[in-house]
Amino acid sequence: MKTLVLGLGNPILSDDAVGIRVVEELEGKVDQKEVTLVETTVAGLDLLGFLTGYDRAIIIDAIQTVGGQAGRIYRLDPEALDFTRHSASPHDVNLATALELGKRLELSLPQQIIIFAIEVADASTFSEECTPEVRRAIPACVEMIIQEINGEPRSITV
Repeated sequence: MKTLVLGLGNPILSDDAVGIRVVEELEGKVDQKEVTLVETTVAGLDLLGFLTGYDRAIIIDAIQTVGGQAGRIYRLDPEALDFTRHSASPHDVNLATALELGKRLELSLPQQIIIFAIEVADASTFSEECTPEVRRAIPACVEMIIQEINGEPRSITV
């Protein structure tokens, strides 16, 4: 199964970099003949170019929820994001909207998309370091992704 692991974020905005940091930690821990590791700062429609041609995609990104606990890891399916779809402008399209457009355009998107969203404390301070709670969640998320790749997904929240 051709798998993409895609870490999203901004490496200079503290916890927003968590997706990128997880992919960095996966280097050398997965068979890169079977798994493609990609870090990116792009969002919206630009993500479709990364996803095309894979059987499975695992996306890692930061999330902020009302009352969320920093460092908590959520394993989500794209349907969990359905309520966030919007397209006020082609320059402001979120992941759910981009995936819906990709389907409507009949792009060769992965049949299986899994999202690991890590609750963040600070996604706006200029820093190349994640907060301690988020930093502690990175190894746990790495382990969850390795299990997912090996066909042993765990439905846990850290």
